[in-house]
Amino acid sequence: MILRFIGYLFGIGAVLFLAAAGAVAWYVSGMTQDLPNYDVLAKYEPPVMTRVHASDGQLVAEYASERRLYLPIQAIPDQIKNAFISAEDKNFYQHSGLDYQGIARALLQNAEGYATGNRSRLVGASTITQQVARNFLLTLDQTWQRKVQEAILSLRIEQAYSKDKILELYLNEIFLGLGAYGVASAALTYFDKSVHELTLAETAYLAALPKGPNNYNPFRYPDRALERRNWVIDRMVENGYVSAADGEKAKKDPLGVKLRSTGPTIFAADYFVEEVRRQLSSMFGEKTLYEGGLSVRTSLVPAMQVMARQALVDGLTAYDTELGWRGPVQHIDDLSGDWGPKVAAITPLADLTDWRLAVVLNVAPDKADIGLRPDIATGTTKVDAARDTGSIAFKGGKWKQLAAARGQKGTPVKAMTDLLHVGDVVYVSAADGAAGTYNLRQVPQVEGALVAMDPHTGRVLAMVGGYSYERSQYNRVTQAERQPGSAFKPFVYLSALEQGYTPSTIILDAPFVIDQGPGLPKWRPGNYSNTFYGPSTMRLGIEKSRNLMTVRL
Repeated sequence: MILRFIGYLFGIGAVLFLAAAGAVAWYVSGMTQDLPNYDVLAKYEPPVMTRVHASDGQLVAEYASERRLYLPIQAIPDQIKNAFISAEDKNFYQHSGLDYQGIARALLQNAEGYATGNRSRLVGASTITQQVARNFLLTLDQTWQRKVQEAILSLRIEQAYSKDKILELYLNEIFLGLGAYGVASAALTYFDKSVHELTLAETAYLAALPKGPNNYNPFRYPDRALERRNWVIDRMVENGYVSAADGEKAKKDPLGVKLRSTGPTIFAADYFVEEVRRQLSSMFGEKTLYEGGLSVRTSLVPAMQVMARQALVDGLTAYDTELGWRGPVQHIDDLSGDWGPKVAAITPLADLTDWRLAVVLNVAPDKADIGLRPDIATGTTKVDAARDTGSIAFKGGKWKQLAAARGQKGTPVKAMTDLLHVGDVVYVSAADGAAGTYNLRQVPQVEGALVAMDPHTGRVLAMVGGYSYERSQYNRVTQAERQPGSAFKPFVYLSALEQGYTPSTIILDAPFVIDQGPGLPKWRPGNYSNTFYGPSTMRLGIEKSRNLMTVRL
């Protein structure tokens, strides 16, 4: 009787087991029909950033929707591979796509978390292969269906591709924060280094980021980032990739993050770089520009570009100074207490690197005492009296007058009190001579542009489209519409010089009339001033842009 009952229970259990197995098989079979084709991994072409170089090979700019430099597995140092494997999947080279020990360990730990109510400590057991399946082929939805599909795809990917290929895809695709995708881009973004230059501590920090780049931001959560980095170093020591001594030494290093600029890397090349970007976009389209991984060599000569900008800035500044002082950038009414935060709240033009904003603290006839805008990059606006103060000496010849309306004379400047008042926020630059002395500066209202070209090849060697790219991105070299007559005159005079004329050749500046044919009015050009000046030298004609002399020539 007992044996029959046991047999009865066994039969029921077997039927239930087979039914459950069949249901699972049916469920899995249904999901496999909708699985994406993992063959796309073999044809994977990731979005790669476009890099623009100067004529000497210097990097000028980068454009990307995802900042990525793709490296084959052979070009990735072993230290980086070991760090990511230690942090994300220590059994990567042993499992077949799923880490069953890791899954069991995670289930036990999560069950304990549910039992104790501490669900914030729940952990996963995704392998690197599973992460590749999820990042390339699936969504990030936290559902059982997606997890099952991820597991099935991982097993299939492991059968179709080598471990090195899977790791290569992972290390180039993974998002590591601050817009960086892949280890090569992250090394440049966080440390301004290539992957081969990274120290053990720097490598471990990058390997700490896949779990949550925002959670280990080096500026917002430095303590948390340091703790996670040291955890990765400990895992590398535990797995035999690093000696205990080297691990302890690396853990003593600071994070040492040195963010790389994402703007033009050559000073003063903003207008040039933007014009290159426009041309590339027009030629290849936005998608190719930002995802196609173009390598662009331009005609830019960096040293000449810096000189061109300095020449334009100096010329426009000198001209504007002669027109007179127009007044401060802003005015702060109340300077009581700490004035540092008040002036720090005013944003200066970033590309005027030799100038600083300052607030006037006291004014006398012969000088003005100023407080310099604190460097907010240091993380504080607290003022240091010894470091953040100075004075402007009055130079009567520098600012001859206060700027007036057009056609009117400005008011003469006789003392510093005519120029500045307490609370005025102005630009200053360090003066030659005694430390702590500064010159008063003013951003010009007049604009200009400069382009330097090789006349034999047409190559643009330098281009400055305006006084400050920060103030105006309008490129006056390529976007401005000039008066065609004035633009054409230099070519007329150049042709005359080639034909034997000299700057001292006399040309008549007098009325000039041409009959244009029946039914058409006679053409009577004139000078801008509607005045005739008689015989004049060719040099004077181009200097004064005389229309009648040019027509007669």
